[in-house]
Amino acid sequence: MNIIRSVYFEKIRPFINTPVVKVVTGIRRCGKSVMLSQIRDFLIQQGIQESQILSLNFESFTDERVKSFESVTKCVKKCSENSGNKKLYLFFDEIQELPDWEKLINSYLVDFNSDIYITGSNAKLLSGELATYLAGRYVEIKMFPFSFSESFEALKTANPEISQDDAFLFYIKAGGYPFLYNFNLSEIQQKQYLDDIFNSIILKDITNRYKIRDISLLKSLITFFVSNVGNTFSSSSLIKYLKNERRSVSTETVYNYLEYCREACLLHLVQRENIAGKALLITQEKIYIADHGIRQALFLNNQKDINQVLENIVYIELLRRGYTVTVGKTENKEIDFCARIDSRMEYYQVSYLLATEETVNREFGALKSLKDNYPKFVLSMDKLDFSQGGIIHKNIIDWLLEIDATLKVDTNR
Repeated sequence: MNIIRSVYFEKIRPFINTPVVKVVTGIRRCGKSVMLSQIRDFLIQQGIQESQILSLNFESFTDERVKSFESVTKCVKKCSENSGNKKLYLFFDEIQELPDWEKLINSYLVDFNSDIYITGSNAKLLSGELATYLAGRYVEIKMFPFSFSESFEALKTANPEISQDDAFLFYIKAGGYPFLYNFNLSEIQQKQYLDDIFNSIILKDITNRYKIRDISLLKSLITFFVSNVGNTFSSSSLIKYLKNERRSVSTETVYNYLEYCREACLLHLVQRENIAGKALLITQEKIYIADHGIRQALFLNNQKDINQVLENIVYIELLRRGYTVTVGKTENKEIDFCARIDSRMEYYQVSYLLATEETVNREFGALKSLKDNYPKFVLSMDKLDFSQGGIIHKNIIDWLLEIDATLKVDTNR
C-alpha cells in the first residue's frame, strides 16, 4: 500500500527546485522515508534523470558511503559527474546520525547546484548550528503518524465496506503508524510492533544519545508520562509515584528526561495559558504523546481511558493542521485547547459524550466564560448537534475527516 500523504506533499511541493533545504522531522517510523521516496518518484515523473538523484540512509551499518564527510562528499561528486553536472537531488535520511552534519549540508548548498531533502527523528534538528549555518535557507515540515483521515483511507483500500465507526475504533486501538495499515495484523502483532518502536526510541533516540545509564528508571518515568496523557503534570506527583516503587529521583532529572522524550518527538509538553492575562504559565503543563497507539501497546486500555485518548488525538490533529496549541485557563475554568494559526485563534473542548446536563454545562460553560469573539468548538462522539450560544458542536469523527483543514508550513526563508 502506498498512500500518498498529500497533507505533507503539498507543503513540500512549492519548495521543490528552490534553494532551500527541505527538512522533514518527526517521530521514528512515522513515514518520513516513504515521503522522500514519493518525492523522488514525483521528480522522475517530471523528467528528472535517476542519475541526478542520490539517496543515502545514515542509519545504515553496512553502507560505507555514510560513515564520514569524505565518503558522503565522494558520492555527491560522483553523482554530479554521472549526471553530466546537471542539477543534483540529494536525499539524506536520518542525517543526525552523522556528527556535525550541518556543515556538510551548508557546503553542498554552496558547492553544488543541488536540491536537498533531509529527515530526522529529533525535534532539535533545526536548533543551534543548523539554524546558524543555513540562516533562512531551510523549510521545516513536521510529520506525524497517520491522521484518522489517512487511516480511514488506508483501511478502505483493504476493505471498501468498512464504516467510519469501525475504522475509528481500529484507530483508537492501533494508532496511526503506517506499517500497521500495510498488513492484516492481529492485536497481539500490533502490540509487538508498537512495543518495538517504543523500545527503539528509548534505546536509540534517548538512552544512547544522552548516555543514560539507568534505563529502568527512564522506562518508569516514560511509562508514567504516557499513562497520564491529557492530565496536568507535576514533578511532585511523579516523585511520589516513584517513591511508592522505592525509586528516588530529583526534579531536575525528571525534567531532563521529559525534555529528552520531547526531543525524540515522543512526548509533547503543552504550556498552560492565562487567557485573560495573555500570559503563559510556567507550571501545570499537560503531556501528550505523538501516537496514542503506543499508549495502547503499553497499557491495553485506550477504550477505558477514552477521554484522555480523544483529547490526545485532537491535540495532535491540531498540530498536524499547523496550529500552535496551549491549554487555556480562565478564572476557575479550563479550556482544553487554545489553537492559533496566523492571526486567528480558536478554542476547543473535547469530551467523549455529552451524556448529562452536567457535562454539557461544564464543556459549554467554560467556553461561554470567554469574552472574545473567536470561534469556539465542543468536540464529542455524539451524533446529535448540541450547538448553542454561538458555540459550535461537532462530532469528532466528522471534524477529523474535514478536508478543508488549514495547512501551514514552518518556513525560515
